[in-house]
Amino acid sequence: MKRVSMGMGAIAVALVLAVASGNAQNRVKDKDGADRTAGVGTRGQDRVTREVRHELAMLPYNGVFDNLAYRVDGGTVSLYGQVTRPTLKSDAESVVKDVEGGTRVENQIDVLPLSSMDDAIRVAMYRAIFSRPGLDRYAMQAVAPIHIIVDSGKVTLEGVVATEGDKNQAGVHANTVGGVFPVTNHLRVEGERK
Repeated sequence: MKRVSMGMGAIAVALVLAVASGNAQNRVKDKDGADRTAGVGTRGQDRVTREVRHELAMLPYNGVFDNLAYRVDGGTVSLYGQVTRPTLKSDAESVVKDVEGGTRVENQIDVLPLSSMDDAIRVAMYRAIFSRPGLDRYAMQAVAPIHIIVDSGKVTLEGVVATEGDKNQAGVHANTVGGVFPVTNHLRVEGERK
């Protein structure tokens, strides 16, 4: 009997040490130097991030003139960007709410105002950028990597391109379109950090 209780005591001590060791391995420092628990939460957040990206990319009316962005922080998904249709804003929120692991959605997407002048600028920008050799390959992709955002005559280029030359070329051609006030080139190069 004494051997059984000593064996049970040893098992209990081993379990306590294993749990303590596991908790120590899951604690990491964040960018501010504060301790936080990593592991399952981090992997879960990565999974939620991948699913949110997939769901937004699969929205049927998410086009070259819309820009959807997001941030996942724990169980909260924040949606940002600009869209031409109010229904795209609500569709984005709906699909993100259905992602398992995301508990709350903050929808801060702006709906661009209706404007025939902006519509004419969008078409002219599309032609100026995507009709150029070298940039035409971006128009053939299922999800356009270059997004043209026009808001009251102001143009912003968003997205990711393969090279710095493509980024600069898109900016130069966008600046040739008449009726545009400023053109802001926020294109990023693949592999470049935000």
